[in-house]
Amino acid sequence: VRESFAALVVPVAVVLCCRVSPDQKAQVVQLIQGKSSVVTLAIGDGANDVAMLKAAHVGVGISGREGHQAVMASDFAIARFRFLAPLLMVHGHWSYHRLARVALYTMYKNFLFVMIIFMFQFFAGFSDETT
Repeated sequence: VRESFAALVVPVAVVLCCRVSPDQKAQVVQLIQGKSSVVTLAIGDGANDVAMLKAAHVGVGISGREGHQAVMASDFAIARFRFLAPLLMVHGHWSYHRLARVALYTMYKNFLFVMIIFMFQFFAGFSDETT
């Protein structure tokens, strides 16, 4: 049963679980993580979603009538479900910029290290002898 369920849910982009126990929600997230290399996002609004939020790579808690347990256990907290799209778009956009800046900084740093060694070779006369 587990393998047939995995074959059903792994190829799809979204898995929506309702009317299942908190442990089953966490098991679905762990099953998807075990069978594929995708990053999982879990969205929950109550205490019954805490296990799922902790099992996912990224957890988003929505504060609401069911209490603040999901907000306390999540990576990101939002007040309403409609704030989810701006959260994902803005966070993804700025994450891309930060990663691009780190890549450029790494290339610049390595270039400077190589240039220092290259300039020292002129000073040393391209010799590999120690003094």
